[in-house]
Amino acid sequence: MSMTDPIADMLTRIRNAAEVGHPKVDIPASKIKIEIARILWDHHYIRGFRMTEDEKQGILRVYLKYTEDETPVFKKITRVSKPGLRRYVSSDEIPRVKQGLGMAILSTSDGILSDREARKRGIGGELLCTVW
Repeated sequence: MSMTDPIADMLTRIRNAAEVGHPKVDIPASKIKIEIARILWDHHYIRGFRMTEDEKQGILRVYLKYTEDETPVFKKITRVSKPGLRRYVSSDEIPRVKQGLGMAILSTSDGILSDREARKRGIGGELLCTVW
């Protein structure tokens, strides 16, 4: 299977694991995926994450987070910008996901940022995904 969109793959793995109630999911690691995981953790969408070395690029293990009734804490995690259709926004075009209850994750000149942080810094970038 060729990997054309590693970020979409990461989000799909997280979504699928959460749907069936897995405590954790392993994803081939990359700097950008680690940053996405860090933002998800900062905003309490996951319980945590850890990097493990392997012979290749390393494994990013994401620990999923559930509510008391065992539903995933996020309802939806969606890839926005895709390799075939990149989606760039300026700082004043960054969407407010679910009236601010959710969040967007952007790739900016300052690195991977949450929508709030990018707005605060007044920078736009590539709209990677939304979570709520």
